[in-house]
Amino acid sequence: MPEYSTTSPLPPWLRSDYNGALRAADAGRAVALWGWVASRRDHGGLIFIDLRDYQGIVQLVFNPERDPAAHAVAEKARAEYYLAVKGTVVRRSENTINRELPTGEVEVVVTEAQILASSAPPPFPLVAGSEAASEELRLRYRYLDLRRAEMQSNLRRRHQALRGVRAWLDGQGFVEIETPILWKATPEGARDYLVPSRVNPGKFYALPQSPQLLKQLLMVSGFDRYYQIARCFRDEDLRANRQPEFSQIDIEMTGATVAGITAIAEGMMASAFEYAAGIKLVPPFPRIAYSEAMERFGSDKPDLRFAMELKNLSAAFAGTSFKVFADALGRGDAIYGLALPGACQLSRRELDEMVANMHTQRERGLTWAKATADGNWQGPIARHIGETERARAAAAAGLEPNGTLLLMAGAADEIRPALGDLRLQLAEKFDLRDDALHFLWVVDFPLFEYSAEERRLVSVNHPFTAPHPDDLALLEREPLKVRALAYDMVLNGQEMGGGSIRIHDPELQLLALKLLGFERDEAMRRFGFLIEALNYGAPPHGGIAFGVDRLAMMLCGTESLRDVMAFPKTQKAVDPMSGAPSEVDARQLRELSIKVTL
Repeated sequence: MPEYSTTSPLPPWLRSDYNGALRAADAGRAVALWGWVASRRDHGGLIFIDLRDYQGIVQLVFNPERDPAAHAVAEKARAEYYLAVKGTVVRRSENTINRELPTGEVEVVVTEAQILASSAPPPFPLVAGSEAASEELRLRYRYLDLRRAEMQSNLRRRHQALRGVRAWLDGQGFVEIETPILWKATPEGARDYLVPSRVNPGKFYALPQSPQLLKQLLMVSGFDRYYQIARCFRDEDLRANRQPEFSQIDIEMTGATVAGITAIAEGMMASAFEYAAGIKLVPPFPRIAYSEAMERFGSDKPDLRFAMELKNLSAAFAGTSFKVFADALGRGDAIYGLALPGACQLSRRELDEMVANMHTQRERGLTWAKATADGNWQGPIARHIGETERARAAAAAGLEPNGTLLLMAGAADEIRPALGDLRLQLAEKFDLRDDALHFLWVVDFPLFEYSAEERRLVSVNHPFTAPHPDDLALLEREPLKVRALAYDMVLNGQEMGGGSIRIHDPELQLLALKLLGFERDEAMRRFGFLIEALNYGAPPHGGIAFGVDRLAMMLCGTESLRDVMAFPKTQKAVDPMSGAPSEVDARQLRELSIKVTL
């Protein structure tokens, strides 16, 4: 148990320095330190303890002859005990310097020590370099996992990134305004988390999926430039880069143009990267249209860290006698290819597995051909493709000698995403990506897409996105051809954030909702407060939102959002530490007029 009086929870001295801050220049100085025991080594007299706080580790020396009382404390200390010590900083001898520690040139000779808190044996080691515990165990004891240097670094880097965000937006005249957490359920997007109202039986609040409509109302209210680090909630299936609750940098501005918003966003991102990692970004970022991104990469968030682009080979195979390709071209479909460099070799077995997986997982046909040094092809279609077609296809695809050409035929909107996924898999397999940061903007998204499951049009972005002014004439007769004034920022194949210019005309907003299946009465029931607000001189406006967790994940170089959040959920939306979600008392359910039927 702790070696102090229960009437005095603190030792008789306060901390003078953080452990990880001590350097050779501090030699000879008296210090008072607090921290956890990272490791303890008893040399049969002298005891050495590595004392850890959030800034790092420093070595303590306990001498039984010089300071027996302090040495007695060190004898009792074990891993993760919390100590307070006083002592003198001394330089280590040349042969005992630890070059791997920033504090490795010094140690602290302890003269006084107290155990402020004892610890049960930790369920996994917290020392840097130890074998990683399972994620389940880490989340069960998250308060211990957060002591690890990696997690400390991740969350502090996240904090620095948000410092940079706020500094930039404050300097650009934005005002930080909080919006409600308990609000109104609205359709579109993921499922809402619902909160029953006790004082209004049978009615529910919804936790916001985003502050989208509220920030638009702030523009109507005249705040001109708004931002918020907003907490958002979505009841959706989880993956490594999804959580039921998350934070986003939410921005809206009056008089916005696509160029104006992207410039603000680029400056903000540059500030975040410089604050958090000392990296200087150089805006403006390149931009490509959604249609070009899908044509070249099969993805609306292309990874530019490697080349290997998709190529439309329909013209190269015009007039082919190969029945599969000829039938596809006859239907008005397309043929696309992906050329793998000659240095990246796939075995026949690997190619056959790739073909089988494409058929099983995507219900799409994939074939391949390997180019020989003399320009001939080998593979299942080699004998069906004439010399002229081979030459045209190889030239159009950029096929190298000894390279492999992967080919798909079908509707372009179906085969391009399949080849795009294959492109990413091959880049991972052959380590084709460089280490640079490749930012870009994807613009001119479609305004609508058709949902076969719902048998209606749905918004690609959200129902409040403005159509491109050049496409307004198509809105009612050919809505699927209408482009949106929408834009996404992409970094190394990850969507960092997205936004749009909003509809500020109430009649145009009603028309957009009608095309989505909401007749006027239903639209007013669900969105009447917005439509009404737009009738009172709503200025043109637009905005963007960035995932804080995604930003932190990219800055920290981790693959999971759970590594940059303090208390995340599992992929089953469960908190193993607290046991949430959990059952509640029958009395609480009665107060809310709720009956559990499971």
